Amino acid sequence: MTDLSKDEWPATGRTAQDRTLPDNDRSRPDARPLSGRPALVLGAGVAGLALATALRRHGAEVSILEQAPRITEVGAGLQVSPNGARVLQALGLDPDTIGDRTEAVELRDHAGRLVSRLAMPQEGPGFYLCHRADLIAALEQAMREAGTRVQLLQKVEEITLTDTGARIRTAIGSDHDTPLVFGADGLHSPLRRTLDGPRNPFFTGQVAWRALIPGDGGARVAQVFMGPGQHLVSYPLRGGTLRNIVAVQERRVWAEEGWNHPDDPAALQSAFHRFGGPVPGWLETVRELYLWGLFRHPVTRHWHDGKGRAALLGDAAHPTLPFMAQGANMALEDAWVLARSLAAKPGDAAGALRDYATARQDRVTRVVGMANANARNYHLRAPLAPLAHGVLRIADRVAPSLALKRFSWIYDHDVTA
Repeated sequence: MTDLSKDEWPATGRTAQDRTLPDNDRSRPDARPLSGRPALVLGAGVAGLALATALRRHGAEVSILEQAPRITEVGAGLQVSPNGARVLQALGLDPDTIGDRTEAVELRDHAGRLVSRLAMPQEGPGFYLCHRADLIAALEQAMREAGTRVQLLQKVEEITLTDTGARIRTAIGSDHDTPLVFGADGLHSPLRRTLDGPRNPFFTGQVAWRALIPGDGGARVAQVFMGPGQHLVSYPLRGGTLRNIVAVQERRVWAEEGWNHPDDPAALQSAFHRFGGPVPGWLETVRELYLWGLFRHPVTRHWHDGKGRAALLGDAAHPTLPFMAQGANMALEDAWVLARSLAAKPGDAAGALRDYATARQDRVTRVVGMANANARNYHLRAPLAPLAHGVLRIADRVAPSLALKRFSWIYDHDVTA
């Protein structure tokens, strides 16, 4: 049994892990308010890896339980916006080495005609087109360099909150005791079930396909092709050597939730056969395709247990539809705010977790709501679609930066300040 439990988070002396922290951090007594205090993170995705690294910067002794045989991500793109890029920088990572800075975002109709083009800032924290595997690899390296312990093949079966913390039992029969556990283990988090009870997500009537195809070395532009009841998003990855495709369609036939359900490329070609521009050529090159149903999940009611033993972050707390490209960014923000809250109140974990929940609840709820609304905006039908597209074209000529300013409350937000 792994025993991380203590009567409380005692401030012990420097551990071997502390020697992995930069000298300038160790030289200031107030730089590591969580020194020697144990914590257990469930899940080694974006949220879990970022949280482990952030906690280690404050001196905590962090362990991660991951159910997979190795830390990896496959076959998907994501977008990191300035609010997420600031967290990566604060963790010591350079977003320019993880992804490609976005030059522009284009909205096009389903025939391929340009509706609006938004040039993206090229200075300061910017927007990035990233392969998910590259982001995970960078976060994993930072986590390991910080001295976090990782145990693989640890699928969580049972979580019991105790008087002194939590006991986690895994599928292989191992027990892990800890005074503080964090659920960063995604959509089907066992810790969320423990804290919040059963969820009742509902099928949105939309399904999504994702695919990676060979790239054409084109410009670093994210394109959204909007059609009646469906849309397709595409952007280059890894210097244009790959192209990411996500296609969404409204339909009544239910599809299972999850990212890894194979589908026939012919189904995608048939669904989007009316789309023009470069879309038909892209879809002809799809060889490996995945389909999943889009479900709307409520933001968790209980971010923490109230007694300073457990908390949720990332998709475990607030799964979001992909229409604002904020899933990874919200996870990064969560991780930073959670670690900072604990460091601000090292003797009051319960109070720290309340502060964290208060800081995050309204913001993520608003972002989730905006993602829900965007799905409708992309799928307009006649006569609304031509009118809306005409308004966008006029706005593009008169006030080209207006669209970006509309979302400044998301992108300009800096949780590291």
